[in-house]
Amino acid sequence: MSASNALPGLEPTALWERFVELTRIPRPSKQEAAAREHVLAWARARGHETAVDAEGNTVVRVSASPGREGAPTVVLQAHLDMVCERDPESPYDPLEGRIHVVLDGDWVAAEGTTLGADNGIGVAAALAVVDDPAIEHGPLELLFTVSEEQGLDGAKALDPSLVAGRLLINLDGTSDDALTVGCAGSAHTFLRLPLETEPVGERAVALEVTVSGGRGGHSGGDIASGRANAIKALGRVLSRTFEEAPFGLAHFAGGASRNAIPREAHARVVMGSSAGEAFRRAAESELAALRRQFVAAEPDLALSIERSQVEAASSTEATGRVLDLVAALPTGVLAMNPGVPGAVETSTCLTVATTDDETVTLASMARSSNAAALDEVVSRLEALARLAGAEIEVKRSYPPWQPDFDSRLLATARATFERLFERAPGLEIVHGGLECAVIGDKLPGIEMVSIGPEIVGLHAPGERLRISSTQRFYQLLGALLDDLSR
Repeated sequence: MSASNALPGLEPTALWERFVELTRIPRPSKQEAAAREHVLAWARARGHETAVDAEGNTVVRVSASPGREGAPTVVLQAHLDMVCERDPESPYDPLEGRIHVVLDGDWVAAEGTTLGADNGIGVAAALAVVDDPAIEHGPLELLFTVSEEQGLDGAKALDPSLVAGRLLINLDGTSDDALTVGCAGSAHTFLRLPLETEPVGERAVALEVTVSGGRGGHSGGDIASGRANAIKALGRVLSRTFEEAPFGLAHFAGGASRNAIPREAHARVVMGSSAGEAFRRAAESELAALRRQFVAAEPDLALSIERSQVEAASSTEATGRVLDLVAALPTGVLAMNPGVPGAVETSTCLTVATTDDETVTLASMARSSNAAALDEVVSRLEALARLAGAEIEVKRSYPPWQPDFDSRLLATARATFERLFERAPGLEIVHGGLECAVIGDKLPGIEMVSIGPEIVGLHAPGERLRISSTQRFYQLLGALLDDLSR
């Protein structure tokens, strides 16, 4: 199927063609080489100058439209990577460049996987406006960063000499009703607790316990959605069964990305041969409680218990410490923004659990638009680590992006929006991370605003991109480039 046939009849054609091309390119974080080469090949075919820094961030320099040469350079910025999630039974896989794009009314979606609209539609828009003869613009720098979904690592390593412009339009927004002018900062924590396993007896029963069917989503943008965290849910199931039928823990793992709410989690446990039925009854009882708690948000939450093989497991004492720590770790909204009604100020999410070398590692991502509140969350996690006898590693990811309401770029963007849509735009401070938070520190004096179309279900299968919103986003981008170059 050609790109033009994948989304028949959608306008603007070039935008959708560029987007569908990207859905066929594997581009998880740290593996963006193919996507970068795709962009470079596009630039070479049109004679645009390019540069790539040591991290793999790429800039394409585009000459101004005739008569607009004296305008200030505008940077259009998007990230090449995406979160690659799939349903276990899906025949499609973003890691292999197999995203099955489908039309559903006013939505573009992917069957059984993430769509990659975050941020493929931003990359596609940057390429499309350059090819669009109807859009007048001044000099442009198309900045394509890497590894955004892994703590904004690409932007953090950006070589500042790559970018000359000091007006930046970030194309990673997710709502065409508003201009994004700020974002939360974040910190990653890794709590490591020894498991100290020993060989199991011949008559022991080993079970694989899985909680699955969670909706997942963005660990910032969807944190207030009331969805279940699969790691926390599995911890609850195991804690309940531990009371009825103590066991040894051999393995505990869950989550796929430190930027996504975990959808699935697994554990392997070992117990005496007579304890299996009590374990199952307690586990099923706790799953029923979870389903009642999340009845509206998680209709597909499921539990499976299968026989397994285990050679070694921890003592019941060590198992209890792990389960207590999982239970104590906060996940969810911690504070709302007092100055922005309905907006989350501070949250944390337990995103990934792993077991390696007899150590359980629990990774969390804390976010806040208030720097002092972010520090308080980290202090709380450090205190939990001390109480549990765990080691903790803290990685400060990026600071909050503070709004500049006096920015000339913002004033122009507001005026352009109001002229096009006959209403004033909302101004948002998002609870997810945006690369503006890092780029602003890298490029002193830069003015920034973020725009984008409506995307729902980010970072989970079911991610959807609204067609009419994408068309409005593209219209706004073209008009804003025109206005900035006059």
